[in-house]
Amino acid sequence: MENAPVFTNDAIVFGILMLTLAGVFYTSSVKTGFWKSFYKVVPALLMCYLLPAIFNTLGIISAEESQLYFVASRYLLPASLVLMTLSIDLKAIFNLGPKALIMFFTGTIGIVIGGPLAILLISAVSPETVGGSGPDAIWRGLATLAGSWIGGGANQAAMLEIFKFNPEKYGGMVFVDIVVANLWMAVILMGISKTDKIDKWLKADSSAITTLKNKVQDYTAGISRNPSLADYMIMLGFALGAVGFAHWGADGISAGLSNNFEVFNDKSSALSSFTSTFFWMITISTLIGIILSFTKAKKYEGAGASKIGSIFIYILVATIGMKMDLLMIFENPGLIAIGLVWMTIHAGLLVGVAKLIKAPYFFLAVGSQANVGGAASAPVVAAAFHPSLATVGVLLAVMGYVVGTWAAYLCAVLMEVASAGV
Repeated sequence: MENAPVFTNDAIVFGILMLTLAGVFYTSSVKTGFWKSFYKVVPALLMCYLLPAIFNTLGIISAEESQLYFVASRYLLPASLVLMTLSIDLKAIFNLGPKALIMFFTGTIGIVIGGPLAILLISAVSPETVGGSGPDAIWRGLATLAGSWIGGGANQAAMLEIFKFNPEKYGGMVFVDIVVANLWMAVILMGISKTDKIDKWLKADSSAITTLKNKVQDYTAGISRNPSLADYMIMLGFALGAVGFAHWGADGISAGLSNNFEVFNDKSSALSSFTSTFFWMITISTLIGIILSFTKAKKYEGAGASKIGSIFIYILVATIGMKMDLLMIFENPGLIAIGLVWMTIHAGLLVGVAKLIKAPYFFLAVGSQANVGGAASAPVVAAAFHPSLATVGVLLAVMGYVVGTWAAYLCAVLMEVASAGV
């Protein structure tokens, strides 16, 4: 039996995470000496993610004993999307052009072909790692990974239902999912601090993104004011009221689809992912933010709406980091190797296409996370570039839900073919 973490009380764990975030923000604000040099190399956002992972690895805290990730993803994430969408300029978002979609689908293709290629490459070194037969066949388990990395949990559950992988061994695939996806997210976050250099190497035209950011910044500067207590209460009312409405709407839509249309209850159907309450919650909260951006509520950006939203995002990042155990990398090296090769192919294809079409790093990072991380992390990565860009992450993540099951099914078929000769 594994040792219990030192702290299991969520009030204490939350205090540790908030002190950690405060420490990162304080040290990153120091403009001289060691900290200035340190944060030139290591982005502050990565530290907000990595330090909770270290605490989890050392057994100080544990995501398995905590409900903080659930609270952050179900309450703070939708609230942040409302607050950061208040100042959105939809026309400017659409002016970003087709490269965002191109990079998203490139990421999808990278996952689809990465699975079978990883099986072929690992089988040349260790055939037993990718073998197995019947319900124990490794390709069946990897099919659940494909579902998770193109859409999310609902698509992953669909793949488990379709391909009937041995439930007793399913935990190993979840383990690979957590390790590889989190390592890749860490790489993505590290690259954000080097965006200008990466864009220069890609010869990317990021003018549309810069224009959007400048437009939002100019608008914010024009309406900026010293916020009052009433401003804070009204903004939180908008955000958390929208969260409540989004949960109510998500529960109603999910139940309506399940109760009235049998096809949505079939977990082997691609349509089953649309019964995910998380999907509808994110969609509804983003839609509320977009609607509010056409009203006088937009002016609350001048009182710091997106800053409050960013606080919620950073808390979510810390709870995501808390799910990562750095020692897990060494526990099942064979499966981890498959996952790492798979993700490397995904990343390599993204870099190659970005170089070819001169797409900015922003589109590469968000296109990847909209696949691999889904709605929980794509807005986080997008907002790390600028709060006004969070909506781009949400829109692409929604695409992941739409294509996830079909693309994962194709990947699974290709992996079965690749495994046939092993």
